[in-house]
Amino acid sequence: MRSRYLLALLTLLPGIALSAQGQTTAPPPVVSPVMVQALPDYPGKEVLIITVEYPPGGADPVHRHDAHGFVYVLEGSVVMGVAGGKEVTLTPGQSFHEGPRDIHTVGRNASKEKSAKFLVFLLKQQNKPPVIPVE
Repeated sequence: MRSRYLLALLTLLPGIALSAQGQTTAPPPVVSPVMVQALPDYPGKEVLIITVEYPPGGADPVHRHDAHGFVYVLEGSVVMGVAGGKEVTLTPGQSFHEGPRDIHTVGRNASKEKSAKFLVFLLKQQNKPPVIPVE
């Protein structure tokens, strides 16, 4: 079950980015699973951990997670923002949070020359998609 779930995740996230390319020419992110862990103390909840690498000039389309999302920058510099909030530029060691109702309006590499990589922890409902496109 977990293997199918992770495979679906890997195919879903870049596909969402590719479908938005009509709106932007930014290269899509590379998403790699790290782990999925059910939380028995919190029935129906799980943690999904992934790494996301933005190529130079890379970006995400507008989306939401229906989860608490925690971003921790590993390499490079990324710009993050949610609807109604200010954009922030993060460098290695800095973090960002988005809540289940937030719409992630900005997610991009701050550099057109260097890649950026970050770790994402999603606290979410089991069997719910990790990414929900927003038009």
